[in-house]
Amino acid sequence: RWFVSMLVEDTIAPAPASSAAVGLDAGVTSLVTLSTGEKMANPRRDRKRLAKAQRELSRKAKGSANREKARQKVARVHARIADRRRDFLHKLSTRLVRENQTVVIEDLTVRNLLKNGKLARAISDAAWTDLRMMLEYKCAWYGRELV
Repeated sequence: RWFVSMLVEDTIAPAPASSAAVGLDAGVTSLVTLSTGEKMANPRRDRKRLAKAQRELSRKAKGSANREKARQKVARVHARIADRRRDFLHKLSTRLVRENQTVVIEDLTVRNLLKNGKLARAISDAAWTDLRMMLEYKCAWYGRELV
């Protein structure tokens, strides 16, 4: 993985006013359901690849070079999952903020929801907290209202 860091001074102009408003309902089967009825699916394509890589890692002898290679493979799969999730959330949040003047989201206590063992993985995969943070700062950037 390669990373590039750039420092740029930029001011974000508020978007033109709009009369549209949208409500978001967070879910487990679909990431969010919009008040318009549109459902946004949660990208979960790499779960099988991760499970296979972790099984292979667990079979390796501790301290071996092959275990290190398998550990790096698991790390790459985790990084890919995180990158795809972050990319999807950025695209979704930008679209919602640009199209609507008011964005309404439900206030969930994710920490308490994660105590449910049967739903914890699905809730963590959904990354509702990340979506909320992105909506907060993008609404501030573009002069939109987040409720």
